[in-house]
Amino acid sequence: MNVADAMTPRSEVVTVDLPGTRDDLLRYLQEEQFSSVPVVKETDGEERYRGLVSREDLIENPDEDQLAILMADVPTAAGDDAIEDVAALILAENARRIPVLDGGRLTGIVTVTDVVRALATGDVEDGDHEVADLARVDVNTTHVGTPLIVAERELSYAKVPYAVVLDDEAEMTGILTEVDIIDVARVVEGEEDTGASVANQDDEWMWEGIKAVGSRHMPTRNVELPTGPVEEFMTADPVTVNGRRTVQEVAQLMIEHDVEQVPLVRGDELAGIVRDLDLLKAL
Repeated sequence: MNVADAMTPRSEVVTVDLPGTRDDLLRYLQEEQFSSVPVVKETDGEERYRGLVSREDLIENPDEDQLAILMADVPTAAGDDAIEDVAALILAENARRIPVLDGGRLTGIVTVTDVVRALATGDVEDGDHEVADLARVDVNTTHVGTPLIVAERELSYAKVPYAVVLDDEAEMTGILTEVDIIDVARVVEGEEDTGASVANQDDEWMWEGIKAVGSRHMPTRNVELPTGPVEEFMTADPVTVNGRRTVQEVAQLMIEHDVEQVPLVRGDELAGIVRDLDLLKAL
């Protein structure tokens, strides 16, 4: 199977134009729930591909507004490349979306979801592997009462797009993803007193209170998040799988429920996590 057979064609690819701002990107990410968006520019009457901007770039560079600086130079593919080769490239580069180019012109984009869909439909082989061999046992977790602003930082430091949410008995009760966070984010601009919106000294989450030392003011162009606990924004009762499920079966579940990861359980116990990227290891 070639990339051209699996990719999302240019006619269906959402892009942002240069010059553009983080507001443009945030709107697309919230409306379409993409992990990243290609950036294009009209040059001499012809559209040319310029780069890719991801939701991680948006959150990790809060003071930058211009897409030209936010966008990253990522690997690209051609339509006649084998899907197995692109899957290997995705894993090697930890890239969720690979632009497909024809001479500098964007002809489509192949995503992790596109490859997972090919696994789900049986268009590529190796879907009969059991996911127990592919799952990760190191699971990122957070507590239901963690403020969303703290949980977002936890995801950033862990360098993963999710956290399994645990209750007071350490039982799994939900899952929080970057998509959940982007859904409730908004861009704010202007001068802010860093001490004006931090936790009270008596708040058990006074971690944020560290920033209140002194009476500093700083210019901000930031992504503002609600201060409520994770349980208000997580997906409750997430889809789970056991280790005997095959790659194809888990791929079908991911496509059906539009998720990028599913917790692996053994009986009633959380035993690991299966991310869509993990399924690509079977190819």
